[in-house]
Amino acid sequence: MSSAPDGDGRTGLAAFRHRDFTLLIVGKLLGWVALHMTLFAIQFQVYDQTGDVANLAYIGLASFAPAMGFALFTGYVADLFDRRLVIAVCYLVVFVATALLFWYTRSGIAAVWPVFVILLFEGTGRAFHQPAITSLIPNLVPPETFSNAIAWHTTVNKVCQVAGPAAGGLVYNFMGPDIVYGAGGVMLVIATATTMMIRTRTNRGERKPTTLSTLLAGLKYVYAKKIIFGAITLDLFVVLLGGVTALFPVFAKDILNVGADGAGFLRSAIAAGALISGLALTQLDLNRNVGKTMFATVIIFGIATIVFGFSELYWLSLVAMAILGAADMVSVNIRVTLLQIATPDEMRGRVSAVSSVFTGASNELGEFRAGMMAAAIGAVPAVLVGGVGSIIVAAICWRAFPELVRVQRFEEASASARK
Repeated sequence: MSSAPDGDGRTGLAAFRHRDFTLLIVGKLLGWVALHMTLFAIQFQVYDQTGDVANLAYIGLASFAPAMGFALFTGYVADLFDRRLVIAVCYLVVFVATALLFWYTRSGIAAVWPVFVILLFEGTGRAFHQPAITSLIPNLVPPETFSNAIAWHTTVNKVCQVAGPAAGGLVYNFMGPDIVYGAGGVMLVIATATTMMIRTRTNRGERKPTTLSTLLAGLKYVYAKKIIFGAITLDLFVVLLGGVTALFPVFAKDILNVGADGAGFLRSAIAAGALISGLALTQLDLNRNVGKTMFATVIIFGIATIVFGFSELYWLSLVAMAILGAADMVSVNIRVTLLQIATPDEMRGRVSAVSSVFTGASNELGEFRAGMMAAAIGAVPAVLVGGVGSIIVAAICWRAFPELVRVQRFEEASASARK
């Protein structure tokens, strides 16, 4: 890693010199803080209401299902329509889901199934949002500023994951879940308006017929580029096995005895570690030993998960989650940068959609795995299996994708992927 002055467009606040990128980030900050507030609140509300850990698994599955079900279409929509408009519509979809959660809570309905239906709808907005926003960023900043913009975007993701659960937990404890959903709804409306102020348009001038081949183009591209495929595969299985966030209500209530706000801070600890790591990345040029750095962070991720599983001390659990978040942030930054710099603009939406399904949606599937395994063998063994599994996956991918291990600089990976 080497530092560079802000004036070269690669580090510091370089990306924020571009108005549309700033508006995009403001909208993302408001919209996704609201999202994480509401997701945390509904998890704790359902567990409080039922005491059934399996319901936490079903929450993860309901959030994941739309990303898988619409996988062939989310990226194509981002490539076909104005990405700014797609993002704004996604915020509106999440707003409607949040309003429905507000109604559900106020109505006093005892059944849990309406929550799963609402989360299916909310997950649809999230599924289309990720490919659109990721593929829009290269349109808002010049090439030399792109890595800095990615670092800031991933950092803001973590800011949302810090502020959202922490705020959601505090408001839940002192004011109730309905207030969480009400505040989230207001923030999502503002996020929609901010996004619509972006001037950059990305409508494609020539629209190809919608065929199966067109829809599968992103998947074919990713599979053909082994560096990209290796990075996505590594992240997929690590998140699938190492995901522990669905079990935070169990650990907070039954093991650490810290309540809803304590569970919120556990989730926030992951994002806090990632935020610190992300802010460091905005000041550093992460462009040396790229492949090996990615594998090292995955191993640290697995070790931190194991420590969390064994811990009965709240402070140690917080530290473990902060370290996990910091390591994950570096891995995500490398993966997203590799993905975007090696993909032509007309395919970025579809390729980003593949990444979203392989990695972003694997968070929810990982929560389903953790919840069902915890119901079968207990929360602590479920976490330990995930941590050990993450390290084993890193070892397997090291052997399976030597091209990724050998990557030294992003420019080399870009040139190799474009061949």
